[in-house]
Amino acid sequence: MIMLFKKKADQKKNDGRIKYIDLARYPPENSPEDQKLVKVAEIYTYEDLLDASRFIYNGNILMVDISGVTDEVSSRRILEKCASIGKEINGDVAKVSKNMIMITPNGIKIDREKYRGSMSIV
Repeated sequence: MIMLFKKKADQKKNDGRIKYIDLARYPPENSPEDQKLVKVAEIYTYEDLLDASRFIYNGNILMVDISGVTDEVSSRRILEKCASIGKEINGDVAKVSKNMIMITPNGIKIDREKYRGSMSIV
């Protein structure tokens, strides 16, 4: 017969001291693949965006800095590619400042209302 519970007499007495569990001995169970990151990519050419897009396809958030793009045609082409990446991953894309575009994966939406000091964050 297997005993699932100890009898009260078998339990050790704690003599009034508080027992603590050392959490450092128990590392988190999530693996490095479970960790998501926010990456900022400085883009100068359309090809730079193609290289940086690997990051978003892995489920991370990508901030695209287009301040280094000098001509209007390239800038427009990069914006269009960001939008198409957002559609491909069923994510969200928003221009958060004059030169910054944010691309988020599925399940993370971008709030388009900017927070200002006197506003409530809730």
